[in-house]
Amino acid sequence: MAQIFNRGYLKKFRRDLRSNGTPAEATLWLMLKNKQLEGRRFRRQSSIGNYIVDFYCPSEKLVVELDGAHHFTSSGSNADFIRDEYLKDLGLTVIRFENKEVFKNSDGVLDEIKSNFKKE
Repeated sequence: MAQIFNRGYLKKFRRDLRSNGTPAEATLWLMLKNKQLEGRRFRRQSSIGNYIVDFYCPSEKLVVELDGAHHFTSSGSNADFIRDEYLKDLGLTVIRFENKEVFKNSDGVLDEIKSNFKKE
């Protein structure tokens, strides 16, 4: 079976995205890193297949995406749909937030992420 996670040819792209992330990504990362959210480990700018996702929690099979303006164009929303279907076919849950939500309602964003954790 082919490697699905963190394919080598995407390493430079992942690194560049981590170094040049959006303010919303940087802000959410401060809340997710170091297992701060109910002890779950998140990865930032992790690749799955040919896609690089903003945040991925392997134990929960949960992808968190932050969407800027380009996601709300017809081509952007179509690309997101195709990407989300691919990820769902792998058994992953994908949740999306607008960038501004991270700043305006960070508690609500964190609550929504937690609501997608498997019940223990």
